[in-house]
Amino acid sequence: MSAGGAAVGPIGIVGAGRVGAVLGAALRSAGHEIVAVAGESDASRRRIDDLLPGVDVLKPSAVARAADVLLLTVPDDMIENVATMLAGAAAIRPGQLVVHTSGRHGLAVLAEATAVGARPMAIHPAMTFTGTSVDLERLAGCAFAVTTGPDERAAAETLIADLGGVPMWIAEGHRTLYHAGLAHGANHLVTLVAEAMELLAASGVEDPAATLRPLLNAAMENALTLGDFALTGPIVRGDANTVRDHVAEVAASAPHTLPSYVALARATLSRVVTDGRVLPIRAAKIAQILDAAEAAAVTEPGAYLR
Repeated sequence: MSAGGAAVGPIGIVGAGRVGAVLGAALRSAGHEIVAVAGESDASRRRIDDLLPGVDVLKPSAVARAADVLLLTVPDDMIENVATMLAGAAAIRPGQLVVHTSGRHGLAVLAEATAVGARPMAIHPAMTFTGTSVDLERLAGCAFAVTTGPDERAAAETLIADLGGVPMWIAEGHRTLYHAGLAHGANHLVTLVAEAMELLAASGVEDPAATLRPLLNAAMENALTLGDFALTGPIVRGDANTVRDHVAEVAASAPHTLPSYVALARATLSRVVTDGRVLPIRAAKIAQILDAAEAAAVTEPGAYLR
């Protein structure tokens, strides 16, 4: 059953992690039959109970044999081993759709399944997951990076449409670069925000999250709309003295955040010099301050100011 496009049969899920359980619940809500799921940890079993109640919990090989569409929603480094194991156990059959949800990998990681006649597909939702029902609404409009052969495109479009997403076609050789872009933007953003909250807390701010929320929401929306032209602050203004004072206070109060402050300040400086918003003479002064801060970080915080 589907909202349109190619029909797909019963779906089995190997790996009831944050992604697998949520995608299974969304597909089930769209009318697909989730025939079985494999998940052994306590957390996986809780997700199955919460998101896929009543679905049979079986061994991976039994799930594979029961499904026309097999979702391998396991960690990236396990996909190849799981596919190889299932193919070796004759649990994967010709014509079966075998789908993984890794951003990093394309079809090569499913080579053993393909060798026995399965139809491989890589479908990665460009979203972060909590593994709860909260994620279901977030799937609406989510981009899914798809790598597949021409004969599987219609099935991919059907699954993604029924998940409420939008297909985005990524070449096999570009999967890792695509994934690096997501990780740099999302994962490193979390680190950056956590460090910013630590700095605010050290300054005496009682609720760093509440203080940052409107600022970060506006900055994110502006960045996605305007790119580099959304930049504000001392770097884009060429305020070298402010940058000097920043690195001194960061080094003194939260030195573990200094490397990322310096690295991102350098990257920001490079971008605004390239587009002409900061004059080279001011940029050189800021660069010297960042160089001194970086050099001092390996010896004694604040030493570059003396």
